Amino acid sequence: MRILIAGMDGYLGWPLAMYLSRRGHEVAGIDVFLRRSMVAEMGGDSATPILPMSDRLAAFEEVFGRRIRFVPGDMRDFDTVSRVLYEFRPEAIVHLGEQPSAPYSMSSRQRAVFTQMNNVEGTLNLLFAMQETCRDAHLVKLGTMGEYGTPNVPIPEGFFTIEYRGRTDTLPFPRQAGSWYHQSKVHDSNNIMLACRVWGLRSTDLMQGVVYGTRTEETAADGRLCTRFDFDQAFGTAVNRFCAQAVIGHPLTPYGKGNQKRGFINIVDSMRCMELAILNPPAGGEYRVFNQFTETFSVNDLAAAVQTAASAAGIPTEVIHPANPRMESEDHFYEADHQRLLDLGLAPHSMSDALAGMIGDLAVHKARIQARREAIFPKTRWRGFEDAVPDHGRMRVHRCQPEPAPREAGMSAPGPR
Repeated sequence: MRILIAGMDGYLGWPLAMYLSRRGHEVAGIDVFLRRSMVAEMGGDSATPILPMSDRLAAFEEVFGRRIRFVPGDMRDFDTVSRVLYEFRPEAIVHLGEQPSAPYSMSSRQRAVFTQMNNVEGTLNLLFAMQETCRDAHLVKLGTMGEYGTPNVPIPEGFFTIEYRGRTDTLPFPRQAGSWYHQSKVHDSNNIMLACRVWGLRSTDLMQGVVYGTRTEETAADGRLCTRFDFDQAFGTAVNRFCAQAVIGHPLTPYGKGNQKRGFINIVDSMRCMELAILNPPAGGEYRVFNQFTETFSVNDLAAAVQTAASAAGIPTEVIHPANPRMESEDHFYEADHQRLLDLGLAPHSMSDALAGMIGDLAVHKARIQARREAIFPKTRWRGFEDAVPDHGRMRVHRCQPEPAPREAGMSAPGPR
């Protein structure tokens, strides 16, 4: 199958490209290297050293004997998106190419605006390009469980049936975003749903929980193939951040009471979920939702599990509770369905089985984490912005390294903007 990955340089995009290629698919990717430059902008860095894309591709071909195509390009540039789809003719498109951080989106007006414009415009460009060039392709869009918020009722997989004033209908479950980032994902879901309804496109919206992990089979095969691992306050998710904190002797920092509950998923299971969605497409005109997580924990549960794993590795840790910088319920009901991917064959991994390996992998890069220690502690407050950042054109295209223009069969390099 021909599969295009938007956001191929990211934490999930790079291992997914290798995972799918090794399983016989023809894989191409597009990325503008947003994640690299935004993490640097917020004072962070990847705990694992990651190579330029050209070196990653060469290493993958050397190790596995397979070739992945790549075009550097911005999803907000419609001409580039349209040209890539026209030339590659994907049968499936995995859309990971968005700004993924709630704290980043809440840290200033400029970053909030950029998040909305980047994510919503990029997705609309992709939908219009699909409508023009590959209507039968299957769009697998990475959403987030954060779109739902924390309602006081169980969360279904996308839709629920209600009775109101004597009439019954099946409707999208209400979204209650908690940040400008999550709100951008809600807009995406609504826009994709509309495109499926009016243009007959087909899409799977994967409402993913919090992803954790340092390795997949492919990234572990060679040090040059590792994926990024962020631990800063803006881009480091809770489990990953706690493991990095433990390695350098930094206290684990569950915010507030630590009773906030969320769904979590191992990066290995995330790869399998996206594969299962691709291999089992919906009908034309269908918009469907899978809730993509495997276990539910409170933030205190995470801290305790990391503390136990660190102790087993001979690393003493302590837990502190900084004031919660976010506007969120800390004592709340949380129950969400996640059966559809299990029905398709997902065999989940347990977090408890992964933590020791994560801490061991990160210990190798302890100096890199220590060098960015100040980036760990929360600075972004939901109630008030950080110091204003300048309005800069670089927020449109975050290029942090030069990349050679690809000259690959069937795919041309994007022209100047």
